[in-house]
Amino acid sequence: MQTKRQIQELLSAAGVSPNRRLGQHFLVDLNLMRLLIDSAQIGPRDVVLEVGAGTGSLTEALAEQAGHVISVELDRTLAGIAQSQLAGAHNVQIINADVLSGKDTINPIVQEAVTQAQARLRNTDSIPGRLLLVSNLPYDVASPVMINLVKGPVTADAMFVTVQREVAERMTARPGSRDYGTLGIFLQATGVIEAVRLLKPSVFWPPPGVDSAMVRYARDQAKSRQILDMDLFGRVVGLFIGHRRKMLRACVKQAPPELCGRARRGHPARDSRAGRPRHEGGRGFWSRIFEQHTIDPTRRPEELSPEQYVDLANSCRQLVETQ
Repeated sequence: MQTKRQIQELLSAAGVSPNRRLGQHFLVDLNLMRLLIDSAQIGPRDVVLEVGAGTGSLTEALAEQAGHVISVELDRTLAGIAQSQLAGAHNVQIINADVLSGKDTINPIVQEAVTQAQARLRNTDSIPGRLLLVSNLPYDVASPVMINLVKGPVTADAMFVTVQREVAERMTARPGSRDYGTLGIFLQATGVIEAVRLLKPSVFWPPPGVDSAMVRYARDQAKSRQILDMDLFGRVVGLFIGHRRKMLRACVKQAPPELCGRARRGHPARDSRAGRPRHEGGRGFWSRIFEQHTIDPTRRPEELSPEQYVDLANSCRQLVETQ
């Protein structure tokens, strides 16, 4: 791990300074860095994904414990510094790229690197090594990275990250609170989330203008398996949380055809007894789902629990499949 002075010297030698626009705030408190790593309990068969390699300070420590480390760095100069610093680490792969392909998915290059590394670290029972996100996450990509690593197709078994305090509050927010939204629903519907430590700006260089937090997430396979269709779950959450202040019955007026039971045939759902179009639209389709789960349609999306969103998405899928 590198001290603040060592990081400054590496940047100075390269003729660059931290780019605040890219969220380059280096964690320089080595005790906190060790806490982050120790919390992850990394093993020799684990694949660790780090987003924001920086100068390779955290990467170096991760490589001492992990089977393989994939560190993604958008800044070409920093990626070069990290590559040079870790030239002797044969279990480290530095990828100079954006970790995201749009906001909808993890970059295919990163996905492929993770898949290959997990395959190499399979045990004798052909069980792939765990994927852990251990990172001082750049603020501007923190939420989409974590949501995509929950949704898949590449899924993290656990995440141990430092993020902006506001993001940490969204991760742990409960229904009805101001910070409750898509990020918290995804994380809480699929696993267990816990804030570990509040971090003051002084533990970073240069210090950001806000507090940060260290947070850990552990995927709960039993909870995750309850979600029949992760993509559909995301679309259902988006439909309602996108209109969080409205009543549920008003939100469904904006539902696209595939969330109203009409996507499979490309026309309105049909009454199985009479063979006639139902023409019930989004309100009729969702009224049945609300009734099935005893959810008052005058409630607001921000009041529903993650478990209720799972129920809504599963019933949506099941109802479509029966039509």
